[in-house]
Amino acid sequence: MAGLLWAVIVILFVLWLLGFLLHFGGGLIHLLIVIAVILLIYNLITGRGARI
Repeated sequence: MAGLLWAVIVILFVLWLLGFLLHFGGGLIHLLIVIAVILLIYNLITGRGARI
């Protein structure tokens, strides 16, 4: 399950980066990065990211 969460975080970050560099998506791009950061923080707090 932790692997899937990390995959979602990476995908959201890449989409945000592409949108930021190519200037499309407007506020949606920033919403994606906020969701990715929230998932990352949740994952680190719950300790699920410690296992590989």
